[in-house]
Amino acid sequence: MLDFFTIFSKGGLVLWCFQGVRGPAAACTAPVNALIRSVLLQERGGNNSFNHEALTLKYKLDNQFELVFVVGFQKILTLTYVDKLIDDVHKEFRDKYRNEFQQKGALGLLNGTFDFKEDFLHLLREAEESSKIRAPTAMKTFEQSVKSQKTVKSMIETRGEKPKEKAKNKKNKGSKKEASGTEAATVPSKAASDAKQNPPAATGDREELTRDEILQKNREEFFKKRLKGGEKSNKSPKPETQKEKGKKPRVWELGNSNAKVLDYSNSTTNGNTDTCPTEEYDPDTALGDRDREPGRLYDLEYESDEEEPEEEKVIQNPSQPRAKKGGLGGMFGMLKGLVGSKSLTREDMESVLEKMKDHLITKNVAAEIAVQLCESVAKKLEGKVMGTFTTVTSTVKQALQESLVQILQPQRRVDMLRDVMDAQRHRRPYVVTFCGVNGVGKSTNLAKISFWLIENGFSVLIAACDTFRAGAVEQLRTHTRRLNALHPPESHGGRTMVQLYEKGYGKDAAGIAMEAISYARNQGFEVVLVDTAGRMQDNAPLMTALAKLIAVNTPDLVLFVGEALVGNEAVDQLVKFNKALADHSMAQTPRLIDGIVLTKFDTIDDKVGAAISMTYITSKPIVFVGTGQTYCDLRSLNAKAVVTALMKA
Repeated sequence: MLDFFTIFSKGGLVLWCFQGVRGPAAACTAPVNALIRSVLLQERGGNNSFNHEALTLKYKLDNQFELVFVVGFQKILTLTYVDKLIDDVHKEFRDKYRNEFQQKGALGLLNGTFDFKEDFLHLLREAEESSKIRAPTAMKTFEQSVKSQKTVKSMIETRGEKPKEKAKNKKNKGSKKEASGTEAATVPSKAASDAKQNPPAATGDREELTRDEILQKNREEFFKKRLKGGEKSNKSPKPETQKEKGKKPRVWELGNSNAKVLDYSNSTTNGNTDTCPTEEYDPDTALGDRDREPGRLYDLEYESDEEEPEEEKVIQNPSQPRAKKGGLGGMFGMLKGLVGSKSLTREDMESVLEKMKDHLITKNVAAEIAVQLCESVAKKLEGKVMGTFTTVTSTVKQALQESLVQILQPQRRVDMLRDVMDAQRHRRPYVVTFCGVNGVGKSTNLAKISFWLIENGFSVLIAACDTFRAGAVEQLRTHTRRLNALHPPESHGGRTMVQLYEKGYGKDAAGIAMEAISYARNQGFEVVLVDTAGRMQDNAPLMTALAKLIAVNTPDLVLFVGEALVGNEAVDQLVKFNKALADHSMAQTPRLIDGIVLTKFDTIDDKVGAAISMTYITSKPIVFVGTGQTYCDLRSLNAKAVVTALMKA
C-alpha cells in the first residue's frame, strides 16, 4: 500500500498529490524535502530510490517539462509494481497535459488545474493486478517428481550387495538396544577394521559399534595424530619466550644503552615551556610566505593556461565519428554533431559518458563514484531539449561540471572560528578530534591548524592521545616549542598561546582526552585539539577505542584526515570509519565524521579526484586542505578550482 504519490516541478510547485494513508496533509512534506535536499540538490541521482526514516521513496525525473514524480511507501513492504506504476503515471501525465505545458509554459503550471485522481487510481489498480498475475510457482506433484519414475524393483536391496551411502548414514541406529549383547572388551580400532574388511552377511551376526566405542575410537585417532605432530616438532625445538606487556626501548649493540638519555617524555610537564630547551631554527622555513595576511585562510588556487584549447578540443570531439577535415566534409562533420531542438536520449550520451567516466577515473576518482556521477548526469539530461548549435559533448561536460561543483559544496558548512566564539560565550573549550589511517599527516596538519587558530587570537591546548606510535609525543612537543617561539607570550600579554597535555605512552587515550578537556576548562584555553593514533579501517579493536574516545568526550568536531593520493581506497576508508563509529558507539544517535582534512594536495598536480570521492561518500565538507610542509600551507577548498583541475584533459 502506497503512503503517497506526488508530482511537482523542479521549481518547487506541487502540481498534484495523492495520499494513501490517513493522517495530516503534510505527512509527505518531510520525506519529499529530505529527498530534495539530499539527492536532487546534491546531484546524487545515480540511484532512483531514497530512504527516509521508515519510508522508501522512488522518484523519476522529466527533464523536458522539468517535473519530478515521487512515490513513497513503507520500507518493510516489498512492492514489485512501484517501478511500473511510476513509469505509467509519468507517461499518462505527460500525454494528458502536454499541450498545456507546451503552449503556456510556466504559466500553465501556475494557473493549471490537474485533475488526475481517477487516472491514477486506474493505473494503480492495473499495476497491482499485474503483480498478482505472477503468482509463485506451485509445488511439484508426486507424479512430476523423479521418485515416481522409479520402479519398485529398483528400490529393493538384496543381501550380499555393498551397502549404499544411505545405509552408512543409518549404521548406528538402534545400537543402544544391541549394546548389552556385544562384547565390551574388544578394541574399537580392530573392530572397525574387521567391520570394513568383512561386511556382515546376516543381520543377526552383524556387530555394530556403540556411541561410546565410536567416541573412544575418535579420541585414539586424534591422540595418534597429535603424537606424530609432536615428534616432528621435537626435532626442531624452539625456545618459548614469554612476551612481556608494554613497549621496550631498542638497545643497539654498539650504541649507548642508557635509556634515560633518550627518553624525552615527561608526564609532569604538560606543555610547560620552561622545562623544554629552546631550539634554533629559521622562521622562514617554518612560515613559508612572509607576505601573507596573518590569520587569513586563503582559498585553494589552480591556474591553467591551456583551459581554452582544451575546451575547443572537447567540443570538437562529439559522440559521432569525426569527419575528415577540409572542404564540405569538415562543415558537414561539424553540423553532424549539433543537436539543436532535439531531445537527448541515453543512446546519444552513451559514448560521451563512457569517455567522461574513464577521464574521471584517470583523475583519481573512485571507479564506483565515477559510474554514479555519470549515471546522475544521464538522468539529469535525458529527455532535455537542447538549444541550437550545441554539441552533445559540451552539454554533458557542462552538466558534469555543475554536478561536481554542487557535490563539493555539501549541505553543512563548517566555520570553525564562528563555532569557537560560540563556545567562548558558553565558557567552555571547543574540542576537535583528528582521526585517520597511518601516515596521512594528522599531527602535522594539527600543528598547522594550531598556528592558524593562534594567529586568530585563540589559545590552543594540544592533547597527545597517540600513545602508541614511537615519537608521537616528541613530535607534538617540537611543534609546541616552535609555535611558542613564533608567538611568544610577550606578544600576547604574557599569555601562553599553545601548550601540550601529555601523559606518556601506553595509556588510555580516552582518559587522556577527558583530562585534557578538564585541564583546558580550568586554565581558560579556548580550543582543544585531540591527536589520535593512526589506525587501519579494518582493525576492530582500534576502531572500538576510537569510538569510545568520541563517545566519552563528545567533541564539537570530528575531522577525518585523508591524503589526496588515494583513489578507490578513499571510499573504503570513509565508509568503514563511519560504520565502525556507528557500530561501536553505545548512543542511539552515534557520532560520525563531521568534516575532512585533505592532505598532501601539493603532490598530485591535477589528479584531484580524491576530493570528489570523499565528499560524495560522506556528504561532509572538506574543511582544510594541506598544500605543503610549512605552518602557512593550509588552504580552504575552492570548488571551482578543483573542478577546473578535474576537467582538464
